[in-house]
Amino acid sequence: MNPVGLISMQYARPFTAEHFPLFRRMRDLGYDFVELLVPEPGELDLAETKQALDDAGLGVVLAARVNLQRNLSSAEAEAYRAGIDYLKYAADCAAVLGAKIVGGPLTGNPLVFAGRPPQPVAEDERIARKERCVNGLKEAGDHAQKAGILLAVEPLNRFESDVLCTTQQAMELLDAVDHPAVQLMLDTFHMHMEEASIAEAIRLGGKRVVHFQANENHRGFPGTGATDWVDVCRALHEIGYQGPVSLEPFRRNDDRFGVPFAQWRAPHEDESERLAASAAFIKSHLTLTEYRR
Repeated sequence: MNPVGLISMQYARPFTAEHFPLFRRMRDLGYDFVELLVPEPGELDLAETKQALDDAGLGVVLAARVNLQRNLSSAEAEAYRAGIDYLKYAADCAAVLGAKIVGGPLTGNPLVFAGRPPQPVAEDERIARKERCVNGLKEAGDHAQKAGILLAVEPLNRFESDVLCTTQQAMELLDAVDHPAVQLMLDTFHMHMEEASIAEAIRLGGKRVVHFQANENHRGFPGTGATDWVDVCRALHEIGYQGPVSLEPFRRNDDRFGVPFAQWRAPHEDESERLAASAAFIKSHLTLTEYRR
């Protein structure tokens, strides 16, 4: 059965050693692993973190934090080099923590949330961006492969990336990279905005999908939004997906006019019952949707 995990930002950002007791709580709520942001240097002691994970019986995957200063898509040599070096660092962190996957928008060039507005891109620069991403992922992939780590490239919606937004674009990129350590991560939240059919996009990703984030269209708890989870989980079953499934329910706890939705909020109440129900909901769908009657 697919392991189901929870994004650590559900509880705290940044996630530090003081939050290690949450690992046991996550496990008790029915989660099999936690998805941690790749820690910045000095943010977490990797050996202590691995021990805390092992003590709680919890696995781990990592999510990369790219920015404009470490950016595979950048035409600036320093930022481009930093982007490659960051992915190598992320793979090294994963190896120490016992993770097998580093996922996220590895191609870089974040948009609005990074303070960079969308802008037109000339055709020669579009092609150059792709070449930079391909070459950077190949180099980082070589490093990750030696450590036994998979890099999982994630398409983001058009408001968060102007480089990689759809599964079709991701497949074009992966075909060009052609590296066994560079594969695909999909997130239903972004797919709701960019795919004509989430299920068809999953089938297109096929065996390249190594990490899957099961998120509602409004980032709420699974089952409370517009996602057709039967359709999604059937598609996962059809491609033979057995990898990790992360949940990223960022609550919307304030519906007053003018309160920004695109802002992370710490929980203001005990969400244990809803988090446990979310894990059970996804696990049951993954199990039952392989049966058609």
